[in-house]
Amino acid sequence: MTLDDYDRFCASLPSTTHVVQWGGAHVWKVGAKVFAIGGWDQGQQLFVTFKCSDIAYDVLKEQPGLRPAPYLASRGMKWIQRQTSQSMDDAALKDYLRESHRLVVLKLTKQARKELGLAAAS
Repeated sequence: MTLDDYDRFCASLPSTTHVVQWGGAHVWKVGAKVFAIGGWDQGQQLFVTFKCSDIAYDVLKEQPGLRPAPYLASRGMKWIQRQTSQSMDDAALKDYLRESHRLVVLKLTKQARKELGLAAAS
């Protein structure tokens, strides 16, 4: 997945906003809450970080090419960083980004979901 592919996909999800922050990371939000972070390692590889369920976190953190997200996971949050496509291809990554978006939407207040046109989210 290229950075453009990542940005295009995240932009296709409902009520998202994009900002470049934290040293050039492409951060995607819904309702001002982060659901995905795309950035570079020391070389040219795109790293993508996303929120996931407790069960997915426990499984994914053990897979090659994936790791608990630096900073976020060390604070007890269930975020995974995909470093390579070794264990997770782009189609699966898109599924996890969709799920991350959904999980963040569920944490928004009912009023915030309604204002974003996401009142029926589940």
